[in-house]
Amino acid sequence: MQKPRVLLVNDHAASLLALQSLLERSAATHEYEIVTAPNGEQALRAVLNSQAQQFAVILLDVNMPGMDGFEVAEIVHSHPRTASVPIIFVTAHYADEMNRLKGYQKGAVDYLFTPVIPQILQNKILVFVELAKKNLQLQQQARELADLNRDLQVQQMNDLKRINAALEAEVIERRQAEERAHGLAIHDALTGLLNRRSLTEALDHAIARSSRQEHSLAVLFLDMDRFKAVNDTLGHDVGDELLIEIARRITGAVRETDVVARLGGDEFVVLMEALPTYSDAAAVAHKIVHATNAPCDIHGHCLKASMSIGISLFPQDGTSAHELMKHADLAMYHAKQRRRGSVEFFHQELNQRLHDRLTLEHELQEALEKEQFELHYQPKVDIASGRVAGVEALLRWRHPRMGLITGAQFLGAAADSGHLVAIGEWVMSAACAQARKWLDANHGRVRLPIAVNVAIPQIHAELPGTIRDNLRRHGIPAACLQLEITESLLIRDLEKATAVLREISEAGITIAIDDFGTGYSSLSVLKALPIDILKIDQSFVRDLGKTGSDTAIVAAIVNMARALALRIVAEGVETAEQLTILRALGCDEYQGFLHSKAMPPQHLAERMLQSAGA
Repeated sequence: MQKPRVLLVNDHAASLLALQSLLERSAATHEYEIVTAPNGEQALRAVLNSQAQQFAVILLDVNMPGMDGFEVAEIVHSHPRTASVPIIFVTAHYADEMNRLKGYQKGAVDYLFTPVIPQILQNKILVFVELAKKNLQLQQQARELADLNRDLQVQQMNDLKRINAALEAEVIERRQAEERAHGLAIHDALTGLLNRRSLTEALDHAIARSSRQEHSLAVLFLDMDRFKAVNDTLGHDVGDELLIEIARRITGAVRETDVVARLGGDEFVVLMEALPTYSDAAAVAHKIVHATNAPCDIHGHCLKASMSIGISLFPQDGTSAHELMKHADLAMYHAKQRRRGSVEFFHQELNQRLHDRLTLEHELQEALEKEQFELHYQPKVDIASGRVAGVEALLRWRHPRMGLITGAQFLGAAADSGHLVAIGEWVMSAACAQARKWLDANHGRVRLPIAVNVAIPQIHAELPGTIRDNLRRHGIPAACLQLEITESLLIRDLEKATAVLREISEAGITIAIDDFGTGYSSLSVLKALPIDILKIDQSFVRDLGKTGSDTAIVAAIVNMARALALRIVAEGVETAEQLTILRALGCDEYQGFLHSKAMPPQHLAERMLQSAGA
């Protein structure tokens, strides 16, 4: 606790020193401090100093040149902060009662004549020192009580003053909480970008400005491809770091005046105002795609992200924030359906396409009932011998309105409508039936396996039993059937998939990982799975011979497969140069247009027989 202070004011140096000497022992014993001033001006500076502690009492000389004691007392007591400071006047004029009266009128609490009696002076000073100590103790206690109130948060209040103090503290705390909440309401907590609410406000203002100035603006809706696989396999910490890095790259790819926001999950939005031409929006979108496609090193994992982007334009695609956001989202959805990592503008035909998709979902049920599906087969060729080593069954739909369409054109709608499992079961049955026909045609001399693609909804506890039933019903051996599982889909539920696939593998059925290299599976994942074949995705085969990086990637996959005792099949081989490189790298099989496209079974039968007889 601070010590009380006593101020001695006297223009006569000897008198000031004598007063100080009289009080020094008392000050040491009773723990107070003595401050001296040789004139009224310095006394006022000491008293009115806003940073200093107030004095317990002022011992003030009446007769001083320049500013006498009465003037000093009047100024001290006129100031609200020092109005209550007690003053004891000291004078040598015994008989001057008028001066004494004047001193009391100026607020003096006492009036002493010199020479002063030491004991009287010391006792008078001590009265005010003790009062000051009590005041300081009360102030310290008040501070301690206030600290206790803040720490405990809930305290019984003994009087109205403490209740009001607690209420005021609570109001301050709530105001601060509201300010923090307001900050969180504006920005995305993970990336620091604007959030959905702030984006909507910015878009409303941008629309108003564009309307006044007759400018166009663009809304770019961005969605990361296959981001869920990162979270599922590598964890949310890695996923969060990837989102932060992608947000940084998006911000670096756009203009300083553009607004970048994160809506949540892996969805981002870019708002671009004052566009000179529509192609400028597309140029920025492609710049974002290029920036986000570069591999990201996240906690030792080399991750390659891609971004699908939809663009809506003001005013032709909408005149409100809601319309522009909705239409940009629809355009992004169309981009993702067409080809991941692509850019699409919105236009009114998208609504018709969505309507067509809904119609397609309803027609799928009819297709199952009327057996409008059929299988075409693409050969897989042994690179060393040139013989057909097997075939892949590819689904086709002979649609009554659209003619023959591929699985890529309707399997997305099948997944959304819940028809995927039923279609998968039809494919399994049809492939086994075809295997039986080919066995009968060549009297069982050759058993080329048919590879069937299996989607994630089909990987359930009943799948092994379904396969056994088909093998038994059609009377074909397990060697006639292969299963192909897409890598990025497989790792969504690795534990369940591993158990189901192990049961299938133990039954003698070969299992292949399709589109390898596009997901995020690790070596430990591959070792845990009961697989026999890796199929290299055609995106790595396409540029073989053109870029050294793709050749190195394929070589690395082949070496890894050799270490795991797996066969390697390359997809999408279209040129002799690609085949030459694959042969040099040690790839086992290939499939693609270089040999043949997928064909109906009747067209393929002769090729199979020729391969069998070779």
